Amino acid sequence: MKKLSLSLVFAIAAVAGFAQDKIPVKAEDYANYSIEMADQFRADGKIYVVVAVMLVIFAVMAVYLIRLEKKASKIEAGLEELKRIRTEENQAV
Repeated sequence: MKKLSLSLVFAIAAVAGFAQDKIPVKAEDYANYSIEMADQFRADGKIYVVVAVMLVIFAVMAVYLIRLEKKASKIEAGLEELKRIRTEENQAV
């Protein structure tokens, strides 16, 4: 396990090292207004599928986070109640 995690750290470090390389930006890069992939998706009508999938993923994440927050709030309220009860018991003794 230790070797695997060490290998993973070195692999991430190597990728991070390559990410630091600079790619020269040319004047025609700024003039490129056509994106072939997006144009083709739009022409085929698949862009709506991409948008729908993104919306579903966002909605699922939002619902999950809301439910998680509600559960955490219930646990916090229970802990506060337990703390209050223990404080009252200690004061009574």
